[in-house]
Amino acid sequence: MRHLLVFAERDDAEEVAEIVAVEFPGIGVPEVVRETLAGEDDAEDAQWLVVIEDPSGALSPEGFTRLEALAERYEGWLESG
Repeated sequence: MRHLLVFAERDDAEEVAEIVAVEFPGIGVPEVVRETLAGEDDAEDAQWLVVIEDPSGALSPEGFTRLEALAERYEGWLESG
């Protein structure tokens, strides 16, 4: 399973990625990537994603709740799929 934490600011994404790497060592170090919104020409409209790969589904319900709280704390959101 893949989880995406979405942020407007690069600094927020990088800080959250560091927190996730420490708090969830079993799922590895998340990747921070920039994603331009479809149809947007302005680079300012890009979002920053913290990509968390969890292929074995090791993330517990409590861990999922913690990811949601981190996203909200940094004015972002969590997408899973």
